[in-house]
Amino acid sequence: MESKTVYFENPGSENTEAVLRIARQRAEELGIKNIVLASTRGDTAVRAMDAFQGLRVIVVSHATGFRQPNIQEFTEENRQMVESKGGTILTTTHAFRGVSRALRNKFNTAAIGDIIANTLYIFGQGVKVACEIALMAADAGLVRTDEDVISIAGTSRGADTAIVLRPVNSHNFFDLKIKEILCKPHF
Repeated sequence: MESKTVYFENPGSENTEAVLRIARQRAEELGIKNIVLASTRGDTAVRAMDAFQGLRVIVVSHATGFRQPNIQEFTEENRQMVESKGGTILTTTHAFRGVSRALRNKFNTAAIGDIIANTLYIFGQGVKVACEIALMAADAGLVRTDEDVISIAGTSRGADTAIVLRPVNSHNFFDLKIKEILCKPHF
Protein backbone atom coordinates (compact mmCIF):
# COMPACT_ATOMS: atom_id res chain seq x y z
CA MET A 1 0.00 0.00 0.00
CA GLU A 2 1.10 3.54 -0.68
CA SER A 3 0.05 6.63 1.17
CA LYS A 4 1.10 10.23 0.76
CA THR A 5 2.40 12.37 3.63
CA VAL A 6 2.35 16.16 3.27
CA TYR A 7 4.99 18.14 5.12
CA PHE A 8 4.31 21.79 5.84
CA GLU A 9 7.18 24.28 5.71
CA ASN A 10 6.04 25.95 8.95
CA PRO A 11 3.92 24.80 11.89
CA GLY A 12 0.74 26.55 12.90
CA SER A 13 -2.71 27.72 11.93
CA GLU A 14 -1.76 28.71 8.38
CA ASN A 15 -2.06 24.99 7.55
CA THR A 16 -5.56 24.45 8.95
CA GLU A 17 -7.51 24.48 5.67
CA ALA A 18 -5.02 22.11 4.01
CA VAL A 19 -5.13 19.74 6.99
CA LEU A 20 -8.92 19.61 6.93
CA ARG A 21 -8.92 18.95 3.17
CA ILE A 22 -6.26 16.22 3.41
CA ALA A 23 -8.02 14.53 6.34
CA ARG A 24 -11.42 14.64 4.60
CA GLN A 25 -10.01 13.07 1.46
CA ARG A 26 -8.26 10.27 3.36
CA ALA A 27 -11.33 9.61 5.50
CA GLU A 28 -13.33 9.08 2.32
CA GLU A 29 -10.65 6.82 0.82
CA LEU A 30 -10.44 4.64 3.95
CA GLY A 31 -14.12 4.76 4.93
CA ILE A 32 -13.31 6.39 8.26
CA LYS A 33 -16.39 7.88 9.90
CA ASN A 34 -14.92 9.46 13.06
CA ILE A 35 -12.72 12.55 13.27
CA VAL A 36 -11.11 13.52 16.58
CA LEU A 37 -9.99 17.13 16.69
CA ALA A 38 -8.16 19.24 19.26
CA SER A 39 -9.52 22.75 19.73
CA THR A 40 -8.78 25.10 22.61
CA ARG A 41 -11.09 28.05 21.94
CA GLY A 42 -13.26 26.35 19.32
CA ASP A 43 -12.22 28.32 16.24
CA THR A 44 -10.70 25.26 14.53
CA ALA A 45 -13.67 23.15 15.59
CA VAL A 46 -16.11 25.51 13.88
CA ARG A 47 -14.11 25.31 10.65
CA ALA A 48 -13.93 21.53 10.90
CA MET A 49 -17.69 21.14 11.18
CA ASP A 50 -18.10 22.40 7.62
CA ALA A 51 -15.18 20.36 6.29
CA PHE A 52 -16.44 17.10 7.79
CA GLN A 53 -20.16 17.26 7.04
CA GLY A 54 -21.57 13.74 7.12
CA LEU A 55 -18.84 12.46 9.43
CA ARG A 56 -18.85 12.29 13.22
CA VAL A 57 -16.65 15.01 14.73
CA ILE A 58 -15.44 14.71 18.31
CA VAL A 59 -13.79 17.92 19.50
CA VAL A 60 -11.47 17.65 22.49
CA SER A 61 -10.92 20.87 24.43
CA HIS A 62 -8.77 21.84 27.37
CA ALA A 63 -10.11 21.00 30.80
CA THR A 64 -11.65 23.88 32.69
CA GLY A 65 -8.89 25.49 34.75
CA PHE A 66 -6.13 24.36 32.39
CA ARG A 67 -4.63 27.86 32.18
CA GLN A 68 -6.46 29.65 35.01
CA PRO A 69 -8.70 28.34 37.79
CA ASN A 70 -12.38 28.15 36.83
CA ILE A 71 -11.81 29.41 33.28
CA GLN A 72 -13.01 27.45 30.23
CA GLU A 73 -11.17 28.55 27.09
CA PHE A 74 -13.68 27.08 24.59
CA THR A 75 -16.03 29.98 23.92
CA GLU A 76 -19.75 29.59 24.44
CA GLU A 77 -20.42 30.95 20.93
CA ASN A 78 -18.15 28.31 19.36
CA ARG A 79 -19.66 25.59 21.57
CA GLN A 80 -23.14 26.45 20.32
CA MET A 81 -21.99 26.51 16.68
CA VAL A 82 -20.24 23.13 16.91
CA GLU A 83 -23.11 21.46 18.73
CA SER A 84 -25.72 22.94 16.36
CA LYS A 85 -23.86 21.27 13.48
CA GLY A 86 -23.82 17.88 15.22
CA GLY A 87 -20.35 17.97 16.77
CA THR A 88 -19.56 16.46 20.16
CA ILE A 89 -17.32 18.41 22.54
CA LEU A 90 -15.28 16.55 25.15
CA THR A 91 -13.84 18.68 27.94
CA THR A 92 -11.64 16.62 30.22
CA THR A 93 -8.20 16.30 31.79
CA HIS A 94 -5.30 15.62 29.43
CA ALA A 95 -4.42 11.94 29.37
CA PHE A 96 -0.66 12.50 29.72
CA ARG A 97 -0.55 15.61 31.85
CA GLY A 98 -3.26 15.51 34.53
CA VAL A 99 -1.74 13.86 37.59
CA SER A 100 1.76 14.07 36.09
CA ARG A 101 1.56 17.87 36.20
CA ALA A 102 0.57 17.74 39.86
CA LEU A 103 3.60 15.54 40.65
CA ARG A 104 5.92 17.78 38.65
CA ASN A 105 4.59 20.92 40.36
CA LYS A 106 4.73 19.51 43.90
CA PHE A 107 7.91 17.43 43.76
CA ASN A 108 9.78 19.01 40.85
CA THR A 109 10.14 15.66 39.13
CA ALA A 110 9.05 14.01 35.91
CA ALA A 111 6.26 11.43 35.95
CA ILE A 112 5.50 8.78 33.35
CA GLY A 113 2.93 10.99 31.58
CA ASP A 114 5.59 13.68 31.12
CA ILE A 115 8.02 11.15 29.69
CA ILE A 116 5.45 9.78 27.22
CA ALA A 117 4.38 13.28 26.16
CA ASN A 118 7.94 14.47 25.68
CA THR A 119 8.84 11.35 23.71
CA LEU A 120 5.94 11.94 21.33
CA TYR A 121 7.04 15.57 20.96
CA ILE A 122 10.02 14.35 18.91
CA PHE A 123 7.50 13.90 16.10
CA GLY A 124 6.01 17.35 16.76
CA GLN A 125 3.45 18.85 19.10
CA GLY A 126 0.60 17.88 16.79
CA VAL A 127 1.47 14.16 16.83
CA LYS A 128 1.63 14.19 20.64
CA VAL A 129 -1.71 15.95 20.94
CA ALA A 130 -3.37 13.80 18.24
CA CYS A 131 -2.42 10.65 20.18
CA GLU A 132 -3.51 12.13 23.50
CA ILE A 133 -6.94 13.30 22.33
CA ALA A 134 -7.63 9.88 20.79
CA LEU A 135 -6.98 8.32 24.21
CA MET A 136 -9.25 10.87 25.87
CA ALA A 137 -12.05 10.25 23.36
CA ALA A 138 -11.74 6.47 23.84
CA ASP A 139 -11.79 6.83 27.63
CA ALA A 140 -14.99 8.88 27.32
CA GLY A 141 -16.58 6.20 25.12
CA LEU A 142 -16.84 8.57 22.16
CA VAL A 143 -14.73 6.43 19.79
CA ARG A 144 -14.37 2.70 19.56
CA THR A 145 -11.06 0.94 20.10
CA ASP A 146 -11.68 -1.45 17.21
CA GLU A 147 -12.12 1.22 14.50
CA ASP A 148 -9.60 3.61 12.97
CA VAL A 149 -10.09 7.37 13.35
CA ILE A 150 -8.38 10.41 11.95
CA SER A 151 -6.97 12.55 14.74
CA ILE A 152 -6.14 16.20 14.06
CA ALA A 153 -4.14 18.63 16.19
CA GLY A 154 -1.68 21.46 15.85
CA THR A 155 1.15 23.54 17.15
CA SER A 156 -0.23 26.34 19.31
CA ARG A 157 -3.28 27.49 17.28
CA GLY A 158 -5.09 25.86 14.37
CA ALA A 159 -4.30 22.48 12.87
CA ASP A 160 -1.07 21.33 11.24
CA THR A 161 -1.08 17.58 11.87
CA ALA A 162 -3.41 14.72 10.94
CA ILE A 163 -2.85 11.03 11.59
CA VAL A 164 -4.78 7.82 11.09
CA LEU A 165 -4.69 5.72 14.22
CA ARG A 166 -6.43 2.95 16.10
CA PRO A 167 -7.39 4.46 19.47
CA VAL A 168 -7.13 2.66 22.78
CA ASN A 169 -8.14 3.44 26.33
CA SER A 170 -5.39 5.21 28.23
CA HIS A 171 -4.66 2.19 30.44
CA ASN A 172 -3.75 0.34 27.20
CA PHE A 173 -1.59 3.17 25.84
CA PHE A 174 1.17 0.93 24.54
CA ASP A 175 -1.32 -0.78 22.21
CA LEU A 176 -2.00 2.53 20.40
CA LYS A 177 -1.17 2.20 16.71
CA ILE A 178 -0.39 5.17 14.49
CA LYS A 179 -1.16 3.79 11.05
CA GLU A 180 -0.48 6.81 8.84
CA ILE A 181 0.87 10.32 9.17
CA LEU A 182 -1.21 12.30 6.70
CA CYS A 183 0.47 15.65 7.30
CA LYS A 184 2.67 17.44 9.78
CA PRO A 185 5.18 20.28 9.92
CA HIS A 186 8.64 19.58 8.52
CA PHE A 187 10.90 20.62 11.38
